[in-house]
Amino acid sequence: MSSERAMLKGALIPSAILAPITIGVSGYVWSGAGLVGALLAQLIVLIFFASNLLVARIARDLDPMMTMALAMMSYMGKVLLLGVFLWLITTFIPESACNRTAFAIAAIVATFAWLGGEITAYLKLKLHLQLPPQQ
Repeated sequence: MSSERAMLKGALIPSAILAPITIGVSGYVWSGAGLVGALLAQLIVLIFFASNLLVARIARDLDPMMTMALAMMSYMGKVLLLGVFLWLITTFIPESACNRTAFAIAAIVATFAWLGGEITAYLKLKLHLQLPPQQ
């Protein structure tokens, strides 16, 4: 199993456990608007972090300069898309249809679940950094 696949699996497990809980609580507390907000947050966090692993897989065999360039372009693109998405939500979707508080709480919970699972999976891989030969 590749390291990216192991980290994806490690991140999806806690996310899959906490997502229904967060969505259910948001739906209960804020009714339909909370449910929509929590669902959107889960989707955005999933896309945002899964694309990190996709970029890592693509950049696996590239030289370090290209890897850094690809990572920075990926990050910039994701931040711009996230900004556009949030602007679209706040401009065109009324708060009665998508609760902003539910969105924020669900996004934070999903982010912590994803990162915690990904970090745990990475630490279990026990990858070693190859150092250049000393002269």
